[in-house]
Amino acid sequence: MPVLEPNPQGGQKKLLQMLGLIAGIVVVISIVAIVANAMG
Repeated sequence: MPVLEPNPQGGQKKLLQMLGLIAGIVVVISIVAIVANAMG
């Protein structure tokens, strides 16, 4: 059973989308924290 397939199944695609969403949320939170810290 191959781990990475040329055409990802629905589960892998959903997992990648969730990872991207989580990464985006982390980036937004970190930017907000940096701006809030800069403003004091």
